[in-house]
Amino acid sequence: MNYPEYKNKRILVTGGAGAIGSNLTKALLVQGAEVIVLDNLSSGQSWNLPSTSNLLFVNGDILDEVILKRVFNEKPDVIFHLAALFANQNSVDHPEWDLDINGKGTLKLLEYSTLTGIDRFIYASSGCSIYGSDSPLPLTESFMSMHLSSPYQITKMLGELYCNYYFNHHQLKIVKPRFFNSYGPGEIPGQYHNVIPNFIYWALKGLPLPITGNGDETRDFTYVTDIANGLLASGIHEEAIGEEFNLASGKETQIIDLANLINELTGNTAGITFAKRRNWDTKSRLLASIDKANNLIGYQPNTEFTEGISNTVDWFKQNWDLIDKVAQFGPGASSAVREISN
Repeated sequence: MNYPEYKNKRILVTGGAGAIGSNLTKALLVQGAEVIVLDNLSSGQSWNLPSTSNLLFVNGDILDEVILKRVFNEKPDVIFHLAALFANQNSVDHPEWDLDINGKGTLKLLEYSTLTGIDRFIYASSGCSIYGSDSPLPLTESFMSMHLSSPYQITKMLGELYCNYYFNHHQLKIVKPRFFNSYGPGEIPGQYHNVIPNFIYWALKGLPLPITGNGDETRDFTYVTDIANGLLASGIHEEAIGEEFNLASGKETQIIDLANLINELTGNTAGITFAKRRNWDTKSRLLASIDKANNLIGYQPNTEFTEGISNTVDWFKQNWDLIDKVAQFGPGASSAVREISN
C-alpha cells in the first residue's frame, strides 16, 4: 500500500524493535518517513530493525524522563505507542511493573505529546483484553467489560481511558486500534511470549507442543503485516480520530489445528501434550468483527493463516542462530510460556 502522507514526516514508534513495531517501522521507511524507534529491548531485538540513515534507534525506557526529552526533542509528527509490558502471565507475576509501564508510561507519553503538539497519537490497545470473557461473538466495539482477569487487561483498558481523557480535554488526536493475537516474522519465543513463536521454537527443537486446555479453544490470529497496514491507515484517516476499532483477521482458529499445522510444517513428530488452563485464561473463543475498521480506514486483512504460519516458520529457520541465542524460558516456564491469549 502507498501512503504518500508519511513522506518526510518524522514518526516515533515506541516498542519499535518488537514484531509489530519492527514491521511497522520497515513499512514507514518504505513510505519515505523518518522514524525514531524507542525500545528498551526487554522483549524486542535491535537486529529486527534495518540499518538506514532515516532510522534513529534509541535504547531506552518510556518511564525515563531523560530519554523522553531526547526523543521528543526530535520533534516527531506522529506517535505509534506500541511499548508495553507484555503479556497476561507477565502481568500476573509482576502487577506493579505492569502498572508502571502500561499505565504511567502511557500517561507520560500522552502528556509529552500534548505539550509538544503531536499531530496524532495511535495507541496500541488489545481486543483480547478490553472485551472480557463473557462478550458475545463476534466482538464489536460497542461492548466492553469491567470484569477482567489479568493486570495486563486492566492496564490496556486504562490506556484507552487515558487516551479518551486527552482526546476530550486536550483535543489530542487519538486513535485506538485494538489488536488480536498478532503473529508473524519478528516475534521471538520466550517465557512470556505468544503461543505461535513458542510452538514454532519447540517444534523446530523436536519437542511436543503443550496445549493448556483441550485444544478446542479458538483465537483470532492476525498476521503482523496486516496489523502494520492497519496502523499505517490509522495514522492518516481523519475518520479514525477519537475512535477505537478491531484489527483482526475476522476468523477463528482452533489451538489444536494451529499445533498440528506447525508440527506439519516443521516436520515435528513429537506431537502434542495437554495441561490445565491457567486461572486468568477465561476465554474459550475469540472472534472479532472488523466491520468498523473496514468502514473507517478501509482495513482488510490479506494474509491467509496457513500462508502466515509458513512465512513465520521460514523466518525462524532463516534467523535460527539469532533466535535460539535470545530465547529465554526461566523458572516456572512450564506453565507461563504457553501464551494462548494475549
